[in-house]
Amino acid sequence: MDSSDADSPRHLTRRSILKLPWLCWFTSLFFGDSLAEASLPAASTGSSAAPVLLSSRRTMSLNGTWNLTYGPCPGAPHDLPQKSPPASWPTIPATVPGNVELDLIAAGRLEPLEKGNRVYQALDLESYQWWFHRTFQAASSNPSEKVDLIFDGLDCLGTVWLNGTLVGRAVNMLIPQRFDVTSLLLSDQPNELLVRIDPAVPAGLATPRSDWEHAAPGRWESLHIRKAPHMYGWDIMPRIISAGMWRDVGLEWSPPVSLSNVYWYTRTADVGHNRAVVSVSWETVGSTADNGDYRLEIMLRRNGRTAFRAEIAALQIGQYDCALDHVDLWWPRGYGEPALYEGTLTLLSHDGAILDWHNTRLGVRTVELDRSDIVTPENPGNFGFVVNGVPIFVKGTNWSALDALHSRDVQHLDRVFPMLVELNCNMVRCWGGNVYAEDRFFNLCDESGILVWQDFAMASAAYPQDAAFLDMIRLEAEAIIPRLRNHPSLALWCGNNECDDALVWARTNPKGAPPVDPSHDHISREVLPAALRRLDPNRPYLPSSPYHSPAVFAAGNEARLMPEVHLWGPRGYFKAPFYTDTPAHFVSEIGYHGCPSMSSLVRMFDPEFVRPWVEDHEWNDQWLTKSVRFRPDSKSTLRRNDLMIKQITSFFGSVPSDLDEFILASQICQAEAIKFFIEFWRQQKGPRRGILWWNLRDGWPIISDGLVDFYNMKKLAFHYIQRAQRDVQVICCETVQGQHAIVAVNDTLRPVQGRVEVRPVGGTAKLLETSFDVQPNGKSNVGALPHPTQGEMWQLDWSTTATGSCTSHYLATSRTVSLAQYKLWARATGLDL
Repeated sequence: MDSSDADSPRHLTRRSILKLPWLCWFTSLFFGDSLAEASLPAASTGSSAAPVLLSSRRTMSLNGTWNLTYGPCPGAPHDLPQKSPPASWPTIPATVPGNVELDLIAAGRLEPLEKGNRVYQALDLESYQWWFHRTFQAASSNPSEKVDLIFDGLDCLGTVWLNGTLVGRAVNMLIPQRFDVTSLLLSDQPNELLVRIDPAVPAGLATPRSDWEHAAPGRWESLHIRKAPHMYGWDIMPRIISAGMWRDVGLEWSPPVSLSNVYWYTRTADVGHNRAVVSVSWETVGSTADNGDYRLEIMLRRNGRTAFRAEIAALQIGQYDCALDHVDLWWPRGYGEPALYEGTLTLLSHDGAILDWHNTRLGVRTVELDRSDIVTPENPGNFGFVVNGVPIFVKGTNWSALDALHSRDVQHLDRVFPMLVELNCNMVRCWGGNVYAEDRFFNLCDESGILVWQDFAMASAAYPQDAAFLDMIRLEAEAIIPRLRNHPSLALWCGNNECDDALVWARTNPKGAPPVDPSHDHISREVLPAALRRLDPNRPYLPSSPYHSPAVFAAGNEARLMPEVHLWGPRGYFKAPFYTDTPAHFVSEIGYHGCPSMSSLVRMFDPEFVRPWVEDHEWNDQWLTKSVRFRPDSKSTLRRNDLMIKQITSFFGSVPSDLDEFILASQICQAEAIKFFIEFWRQQKGPRRGILWWNLRDGWPIISDGLVDFYNMKKLAFHYIQRAQRDVQVICCETVQGQHAIVAVNDTLRPVQGRVEVRPVGGTAKLLETSFDVQPNGKSNVGALPHPTQGEMWQLDWSTTATGSCTSHYLATSRTVSLAQYKLWARATGLDL
């Protein structure tokens, strides 16, 4: 290593980073001078978690009731209590996992935040410091065991003491924090655990800025702080800069010799011959030499049958290929069974005693991202996913925050996840403005055949490029990648959400200066790819979504050049050229507003604010808060509710004044829009490779483009999408030269035969009746119909041996239709409005 490279981002270590002048200031500012003690160990952010993982490690939960002492720190971040809270501050019970706002609500110190303008109470807490305290008694430890204190989610600027000794600090809510407490833990007597959490907003505001950085109003203070980006306020989430231990806390005892860093991946999958090669690598921790003292048993089982077994020498760092015949491959929904195997590594001593074992579920499959850097008329390019050598048409959604208070995520998951299955999604995009989803989410995706596109947790901003921040992101990647990489559902790592776009939005250059080239972003172009090459080199990576490749940047940096896009734009008429003329092959965000139901409005507003308008469609104050307005004086989302006015007007010609009719009109517009987007992309299967609409569910009571609101009330669009995302779908296309083509698409690996008829709603004459055949994973033309002389709704009924009887509808109309006429048509087709 050249001495000039010693402090470059590629060569930073936890030890060397503490020598950086900026981070010394950062550490002193957040945690006080006490953290300059040379003996302070840094937290390890590695996680041994894996899909349905079992191992020999003993654990003890420290969840439950703690004491919470709290108070304001107007002098933050420079003037903060360091070693104990002031005696005058109040103490209340706290629940772990939890959020401080929920503890304050439970103690009667805060009103629930969900209704009306009460969310603004959280703004008053942004300069508060929080002290968590509890005692516990631990069982005796074997002298040869290592004991770690683990916080699966510590939000965020935390300092931890055990029995009066400072054991470490945390600066990232998104990843587990692990502290070695072997020498500090008292066995069979009380232990005292103290956690201090400093206010994140003052610390973020005090951080030095660079000209590179950019953020939306209210989010500048988030750039250097590793919290979920949405917590600072988003157009889909309120501003709640929470704190607390939002995931499990506990102790873990590790045996003196153990397995670590276990990584399974599919090297090859031969669909035609039903064969595959699965590779597993591992590390043996605690072994001092590859001396043959230990043996390793490798086993793969499925449905009670042993598919592979081998016993080999347990090298300190090892890798082994498992050749499988008659293999059951893992497939996405529609394309086959998501077959899962149980993979077990057992570490044995020379006399056969079990020293450690590691058990996880895995799927045998390959996944590729078939993409080009640019699309042009001369080079149309590509962007699509290939699983086991088969191109997959992606139909799915974006997975955003389940709750603004993330300790409640686990309460929502079992209600929300089945909706993905109901909608027949075969991919879900985990949006970069969120936390990383819990392991159970990925387990469910594995079981359900739902591919996962995983953004790293950065969104819509130009993030810092200094060495200390780059190393913070590297440590985050080193924690998240091993935790998720054994899941067969995980199809893609993406560097961020819209951070390439943010460099365009920034407009920080003087007039006439060249725009900022996104390829200069060290995070997405260097740090993350380097971490993936080391830890998960067998899975695709996309630097940003949308990705402004060097070719796109050199050609003008316009969206029309990108093979994968986010289609938001004017959000007017949903069949406008903005939506239909894009040459992109894949859309990963596209959405449309839909007003929540009346029952949900009654729950989210105070009674006098349920009716939205003060006068002439001017929104009342609480509707502006739910738009989402991150502060009472914010202007950035004032016109967001107007999207519903614009969309209703573009489709129905006028806006109902009755609130019930307004809700219905808005939900119809959303339903027809997203149905159209899905069918428009599916009917062009081949050049078009997938659509991920925005989004499944709201993480807060708001007015938005979610299909399901925070109270789990499904909007009309949910039911329309159920009809539009079947594996086999008959679709009426838009008119070309006066004719509507009828096509059938088949997103299965079986040939399909069926019969379809089309008739006008309210009429008896059949416009089309014919049989059709569609090849596996194919599309076929069924027929064509002339555009009617006056507006009609057509009902499409078809049946196949694979799907049974199905129905859908198509609006063969001009741009506008009356709401009254639409209701007559819809009810005649059996649609429940």
